[in-house]
Amino acid sequence: MSRVITIIILISIQASWAQHQTWKGKFEQLEQLLPTPNQYRASDGSPGPSYWQQQVDYKISVVLDDTKQRIRGSQHVTYHNNSPQTLKYLWVQLDQNIRQKDSDKITTTTSQINPGSKTNSKFLTYGMNLWTTDGGMHITALKDSNGNKLKFTINKTMMRIDLPVGLRPGQSVGFSMEWWYNINDRNEDYGRSGYEFFPEDGNYVYTIAQFYPRLCVYDDYQGWQNKQFLGRGEFALTFGDFDVEITVPADHLVAATGELQNEEKVLSKKQLVRLQQAKSSYDRPVVVATQEEAELREQSKLIKTKTWKFKAENVRDFAFASSRKFIWDAQAVKIGDREPLAMSFYPKEGNPLWEKESTKAVVNTLETYSKYTIDYPYPVAISVHAADIGMEYPMICFNFGRPRKDGSYDDRIKHNMIGVIIHEVGHNFFPMIVNSDERQWTWMDEGLNSFLEFRTEQERYENFPSTRGPATSIIPYMQGDIEGMRPIMTNSEQVLQLGNNAYGKPATALNILRETVMKPELFDFALKTYSERWAFKHPKPADFFRTMEDASGIDLDWFWRGWFYTNDHVDISIDNVAWYRFGAETNATEEGLENPSYFEVLSTSEDSYGEFRGRYDEDAFTAKYEQKEFYKLTFSNLGGLVMPLLLEFEFEDGSKKKIEIPAEIWRTNENSISKMFYFDKKVRAVQLDPNNETSDTNTENNNFPRKEATSNFEKFKQKVKD
Repeated sequence: MSRVITIIILISIQASWAQHQTWKGKFEQLEQLLPTPNQYRASDGSPGPSYWQQQVDYKISVVLDDTKQRIRGSQHVTYHNNSPQTLKYLWVQLDQNIRQKDSDKITTTTSQINPGSKTNSKFLTYGMNLWTTDGGMHITALKDSNGNKLKFTINKTMMRIDLPVGLRPGQSVGFSMEWWYNINDRNEDYGRSGYEFFPEDGNYVYTIAQFYPRLCVYDDYQGWQNKQFLGRGEFALTFGDFDVEITVPADHLVAATGELQNEEKVLSKKQLVRLQQAKSSYDRPVVVATQEEAELREQSKLIKTKTWKFKAENVRDFAFASSRKFIWDAQAVKIGDREPLAMSFYPKEGNPLWEKESTKAVVNTLETYSKYTIDYPYPVAISVHAADIGMEYPMICFNFGRPRKDGSYDDRIKHNMIGVIIHEVGHNFFPMIVNSDERQWTWMDEGLNSFLEFRTEQERYENFPSTRGPATSIIPYMQGDIEGMRPIMTNSEQVLQLGNNAYGKPATALNILRETVMKPELFDFALKTYSERWAFKHPKPADFFRTMEDASGIDLDWFWRGWFYTNDHVDISIDNVAWYRFGAETNATEEGLENPSYFEVLSTSEDSYGEFRGRYDEDAFTAKYEQKEFYKLTFSNLGGLVMPLLLEFEFEDGSKKKIEIPAEIWRTNENSISKMFYFDKKVRAVQLDPNNETSDTNTENNNFPRKEATSNFEKFKQKVKD
């Protein structure tokens, strides 16, 4: 009778070492790439015991000139130095200076002659410097709290304020500024803020942001974040309190960051009653300002003005929208012990779509994001309709999605509009609350936000055609020419395909991390822990990576390294499946699933037992396994990105069995591995990643025996089409 040899070879990895393996350390830790933990940022990813951050408070007055399309403003700023350093100067962002004729945005944009370019093409606007607006912010006064002039130096989109006396730790300094700038036409230069003109009635919708000089972030990680604004890398901003007065034509409605302080002076009696009703309406929006009222205001063109007053606490920025065209609706939302108002402002050109879907999408976003992160802490969340834009600020965002001129729309228009509202409202959480550095790491807000947008779309809308998040959606990008890619961990201005790099790929990575690598329970706890730790603080990538590992108990360095630091893609191949049986014959031909190979097991020699006194019951062992069917699967990692092996075995009787193997199976050989399995039944076929969970770019090598396969991307396109 055949006897047993060490059984471990049947149930453990058999490392098929390539003769000339190229080892790239895919499972090495990230310690050498991440900053050393210190008293400010702890090794577990949480803020350290000596963590600090600055605070900047603003008291701002602005006037919107509806005749000249110009902003005039003044502000008093109080800067609180909570750092351990004495500051001799302060850095301020003048983002409107990107529209100056000699801005780095213009001079560093590559260009070439493109015959047939449209008159409004970005090639002409940026590449050829054909601005139609006299752009840039004009600083007309800068004084200290005593009225003395302060010295300042403007360096393109940055301004340095030199302090007469160093600002020591724990001290505050106040200063005042005055400025003006011309508002840009977004139809001509695609700006994040600006105005849209409606020739049919001669009115404007103003979506105003980056309108005031904003203090840069000074932190423990890099000191001043004063990189020039080139247009792509967005904003790094400091938390503070805002007291803002906005003077506009008297027939305008204004939506803004914060809570309205003087509603009784700027709203009609009917609007006040409706707004009060909205605060207790939890199942549907209440129309505060109707379309009929908006159409009457479109005709009034009042010259006299009103001043709207807003206050916002502990926010990193302020933005507003103003127009006589606005319709306004609002609905209360229960979030923990808070009841914020979800609101929408839109011109009649947005209806009937906006009155049906906008505020509903705001509600869905607040509820879903709060579940996964922290309870929404602010009093309002506003969606403003503006053509061809999606842009976010604290408590307010500007969103596209316009029906055709006859008011009709299809599912594509509706889904795109809902998706952008979810995305931009979701930015309240990342980066407005969990306040990452957008100028440096776009993925930390766009990627995390796109992932939670995907969760909201899938949980709140039936059969929503999500385009970012599904594992299959990123395949075309990852199949592309590597010369057109950059790793996710690349500064915003060097990224070549921003949508894929900073939105799509991180969203997909996080979805795979949740559904396949970590599983939802561990992932959700870790993400909520990160959100709670870094709410109203300034996290860096290492803080996210470390917290996700610390809160889950899973070593994810291989995942961050592969998905975030390389351009590798997923292409794992089932090279062969060999069928084995116990038996005296030894014909290890490995002929796949057609014929078994037999292997003989021998008795365990006495010296193999070492110091053990006990002995195997070799007859019992043989009796238990001699009727089993054994299979050796051999895999190749062709794409370079190590991933778990998700296997589905189909048996001759038609039944199936799924087995998941963690990515660590590749730790001893990053290129080729094999593993043994045994079953009571004969295997008919094996499939890798049967549910398309890993973004495998080539499904034709995922089956054994080989068969025709529809690519993951083709399946994704069909799903979107359906």
